[in-house]
Formats: sequence, C-alpha cells, structure tokens
Amino acid sequence: MRFEHLLQINDPLLPRHAPISRDQLWRGLARRVEEPALFMPGLDACTILERRENYVKRELRFGAIRFVDHVHLDPGRRIRHDSDLADPHAGSSLTVTIEERSPGALWVRFLYDTVPAEPGDADPRWDEARRSAYREADIDAIRRIREWAAEGRLE
Repeated sequence: MRFEHLLQINDPLLPRHAPISRDQLWRGLARRVEEPALFMPGLDACTILERRENYVKRELRFGAIRFVDHVHLDPGRRIRHDSDLADPHAGSSLTVTIEERSPGALWVRFLYDTVPAEPGDADPRWDEARRSAYREADIDAIRRIREWAAEGRLE
C-alpha cells in the first residue's frame, strides 16, 4: 500500500497557529527518531543498535512484537525509515519531507510504502484503517511539535 499526505505547518496568509521555524520543525521531527515513545502509544522500548552520521538503526518493541528499522536523516530536509529485511513487513518505509513552497510556508509530506506480512494479506479495509491511523499519528506528532515550539523546547 502506498499512502501520502501533506500537513501544512505555517500559512503566512492565514496564521491560525504561531509560526514554527524550519529549524524548530526539523528538531521536532528528528525527536521522533530519538524519542519515539513520545509519539507512539504502546511502544514498550526503543534501543539504538547503531548510530553513524545521519543514520540510526533502532529496535522498537511493542509487547512481543519487535521491529528493527534503519533511519536515514537528510538534516533539515528529510527523514526516511526503512524496516529491516528480516521483519514481517520487510520493505516498508516512511519518508517525512519538509517542504517550503514559499518563504515561511512550511509543509510536511508523509509518504508510507507498506507491504503485507504475507503475499495474500492485502485487504482494502485494513489499508483504509492503516491510512487513518497513520494520518492521525502524524497530526498528533505535529501538534506535539507545535506545543514544544510554543514552550521554547525546540530552540
């Protein structure tokens, strides 16, 4: 399943929320990599298995379920999460990209590419449920980032 959506961060013409700088937005998005429990209900543990410049390999545990992902960071622009080839959802990925369509007009694009656990497991009802869950999790993440920016926690 491929799912993509955009969230507007700043609209200079309609300032519904206090503006967030690109740097604040990046720091908030990067915090999802370092502290995923703040963004993922049900996450029991996250262990950093490897760290290099602009790369993190993590183990995420939800009860008995264990995922390993590889996170590639393009600072200030993009974060890509790829599931480990040994995981049930091998080949799944999430790419989070900051877009600035005009000065100060920030957006975040979320692109999910998922594969079924088994070749015959694709089901449109599950796909719609996943899309909804992804969208809500991303909206919640941006809400948290806005709160942290307003509190000065992303300086």
